[in-house]
Amino acid sequence: MASTRHCHQCGWVWELSVQPGRSETCHQCNADMRVCKNCTHYSISHAHQCKERRAEPVHEKDKGNFCEWFELARREFSGGDQDKSREDKARDDLKKLLGDL
Repeated sequence: MASTRHCHQCGWVWELSVQPGRSETCHQCNADMRVCKNCTHYSISHAHQCKERRAEPVHEKDKGNFCEWFELARREFSGGDQDKSREDKARDDLKKLLGDL
């Protein structure tokens, strides 16, 4: 599978040569496009899930933001929710263990 610039949620390919604006949404699932999860600097293993040290912390990684360091990532689509944080995975495992799911 080829690397593309696409929606983090559904995989719809962003074919424009410009970066998405703050109000741009995916034409397929209507998710915001200018979000941390679509950025080349997004990394769950870094502080604030961002490799760019100068960037302001963003709390909602899947909501549109005004980050000036945003750059739409070129990668292979692997399906939504692949990059769940360790904390979210641990919570899900605990809920399964306690029978809350």
